Amino acid sequence: MGPFQTMLLVTTVAGLVTGLGAVPTMFGARVSHRAYDAALGLAGGIMVAASVFGLILPGMEQGTLWEVMVGVFVGGFGLLVGNRIIPHFHAEYRARRGHGGVDGEDPGIDDRVRRAVLIGGAITLHNAPEGLAMGIAFASGLEEVAFVLAVVIGLQNVPDGFAFAVPVSQSGVSAPRVLLYTTLSGAVPQVLASVFGFGLVAVAQGVFPVAAGFAAGAMLAVVLREMVPSSHGHGYADAATAAFLVGFVLLVVVDAVVTV
Repeated sequence: MGPFQTMLLVTTVAGLVTGLGAVPTMFGARVSHRAYDAALGLAGGIMVAASVFGLILPGMEQGTLWEVMVGVFVGGFGLLVGNRIIPHFHAEYRARRGHGGVDGEDPGIDDRVRRAVLIGGAITLHNAPEGLAMGIAFASGLEEVAFVLAVVIGLQNVPDGFAFAVPVSQSGVSAPRVLLYTTLSGAVPQVLASVFGFGLVAVAQGVFPVAAGFAAGAMLAVVLREMVPSSHGHGYADAATAAFLVGFVLLVVVDAVVTV
């Protein structure tokens, strides 16, 4: 199996894992704010650790500090611009009681077109930079880095899928469709972005440091702009913070084991 086929298989599996996060919502039970906030905290901790240990440090090993930092700023500010253009789904969920279904709030039905735009913006902003980094890593011959990224992203995708599935399930979407949409939200943008990243290396060699910084910047911006505020607005900041620390430590341990 060649590098391209391996990349497709690995990125697809990492993306499909997102669907596991939707499984708890399929039983029709109300999800507490504590559980939702903890899921956001766990995903945030994994993403911060992944940004540093899975992207920034490997990027600096393959390139210069300035290449990686340029990527961080472009990725971070690009995420902020994207948030301005397309309101983020999690932030919208937090701001509006109409997405309810949590702790006794009454769920509402959003306009289908608007909901589709919100979901499309969310999955792109979350998963495309990660897929881009994996594709470039495989194309650059950095298979060890690519596999570490795949493990990291797979771990992150489960709680992220849960946080994504909760508001979708409570907006009137059927359980099978929630599972389908959640799974596709991880798989489609990551695979497409990885193919683009793989092809990018054929045009410009040595782009991994900038791409790694870009993905890291986008992920850090997501955590600080969206996940932290969303997980600290319901009185369960301690639970969210504890889950953040668990996610951070979990990723560091996994990274150390995989790279040994």
